[in-house]
Amino acid sequence: MILHSLILSLSLAAAANPAPTPVPVPAPSPITASPPPPSSPDASDTRPYVELVTTAGTIVVRLEDKRAPVTAANFLRYVDSKRMNGFKFYRSTKSWGPYSALIQGGNRGDARLNYPPIAHEPTNVTGLTACKGAILMARGAPGQATSDFFLLLGDVPGFNADPAASGDNAGFAVFGELIAGADVVQKIYDAPTSPTAGLGVMVGQMLEPQFTITTARRIPAPADAPKGCVVKAP
Repeated sequence: MILHSLILSLSLAAAANPAPTPVPVPAPSPITASPPPPSSPDASDTRPYVELVTTAGTIVVRLEDKRAPVTAANFLRYVDSKRMNGFKFYRSTKSWGPYSALIQGGNRGDARLNYPPIAHEPTNVTGLTACKGAILMARGAPGQATSDFFLLLGDVPGFNADPAASGDNAGFAVFGELIAGADVVQKIYDAPTSPTAGLGVMVGQMLEPQFTITTARRIPAPADAPKGCVVKAP
């Protein structure tokens, strides 16, 4: 029942592609500003890095293309085709208090910009985890994810797959994490929301105004990029 409500909530949020609702967890500590990445690239790091220039500031994410190849390739397809340019960060869950803190982004315009849904890559298969700073695909049922994604402002273990659980136990596909621009993520999370927009439990969570991704592009791997938390320890 809890997971059913979770999926229903975020599926209503996406205009063109369903998306899931977070599970309450203990209050996370606020994300603090990250220092700018060093200028020298790390040639040994072959993972893709993507810079999202938004109307709130610049965010940089690193994609785990070896562990979550389908999900990472889907995100890069939107980036490389420039379809992500114009997508919006449109949701903040701060109305729930300091629990399940995330911001959600994706295609809020022409549904024809969405590529076909992708296969689901659960965390028990990829070895990734829904920790603070993780980027995940939003979905309804497994295999329905298209363009919507969210960034976590705290650990959300309930987003990890749990094969022992009943019902929809596949969790959400983690495919990378934030490595710069944590202050921008916090700014979006803290931004004003409409008191009336949204459906169901998402009333009060729709950002007003929304933040546009003006440019999404690949960048070289920064030197000394943080190790991060999404890769589970052996």
